[in-house]
Parts: sequence; structure tokens; C-alpha cells
Amino acid sequence: MTDVRVGADGIPRCAWVGDDPEYTRYHDEEWGRPLHGDRALFEKLSLEGFQAGLSWITILRKRPRFREAFAGFEPSLVARFDEVDIGRLLADAGIVRNRLKIEATISNARLVEAMDEGDLDALMWSFAPATWPRPASFADVTATTAESDAMSKALRRRGFRFVGSTTMYALMQSAGMVDDHVEGCWRAE
Repeated sequence: MTDVRVGADGIPRCAWVGDDPEYTRYHDEEWGRPLHGDRALFEKLSLEGFQAGLSWITILRKRPRFREAFAGFEPSLVARFDEVDIGRLLADAGIVRNRLKIEATISNARLVEAMDEGDLDALMWSFAPATWPRPASFADVTATTAESDAMSKALRRRGFRFVGSTTMYALMQSAGMVDDHVEGCWRAE
């Protein structure tokens, strides 16, 4: 696979997009764009945790149902989920039905809820590097960085779960904390 692929629309994109319309939309409109706000970052944190061991396109396709099932990822609402909600979620074929990931999402929501407004955003963005080199190819993109290691450790110290360094680096990419659009992609600015 080459690192950049020209789509049917004539636009060069990171090759991981392929031909999938949902991936194309995600790449063009979301991936690598700065994302702020506790609710938005809690959703991203949760979905990246659910993605562990799965493909991102699986999560992306299930995202609308995840949003419904998890009350729009509003931390104050998810923090109140109980065993009845866990049972409901485990029975919902529209999401990833993994008890540990479901329980981690609820536990993480409680941690976010205990923080002051804006603290999750500030904490996560504090690990974004001031500058980031544009990758010439996917070979230049690593699975973890010193920053994702540090973010993972800081979140774990606070009690967050499913926040390993690889998961946090994927979050940093998708939330625009780093920009890994390769050279030649139209989004590489």
C-alpha cells in the first residue's frame, strides 16, 4: 500500500481510508482536527477504549448506537449508570458488549464527573506536543510516544481504565493533539 491514495473524487488522502465512505468522511472531517471539551474528549476516550483489540471502522460504524446507549457520553449521566444499565448494555448488539469496557466507561465517567469543568480537557491537552513533525510516510508513525506514555500514566494514576499508551496515542491522533496526515494527503497542512 502506498501512503497516499487518490480517491474516486480525485482527492489524495492517507491510504488507510481506502474506499469506505464512512472512513473518508471521518478522515476528511474529524481525524486530526483539534477536539476540545470534557464531554467530547470523554466520548473519544470511551470509544478508543472500546476499540482496543478491534478495528476503528467497527467502532465508527457503531458510534451512533454507542451515543444512544451511553446517554450521548454525558459524563454526569453515565456516572449514574448501575447494574441495570450494565445489563442493558450487555444485551445491546449495537455496541461492543464487553463487560470490562462497559464498566470502565462508567467508572471513567465518575472520575470525570468528580473533576472540575474543563479539567479533563486541560489534562489531556497538556500532553500535546508544541510542535509535531509531518510524517513523510506511515513508517514514520509510531504506535506510542513519550507523550502518550505520560498521558496514560497520568490518567491511570487518577484511576482511569482502558487508557494504555497505544490507545492514548490513537486518541491524540484522532483528537488533533498530533497531526499524522502523511505528506501528500490533502489534509496535511
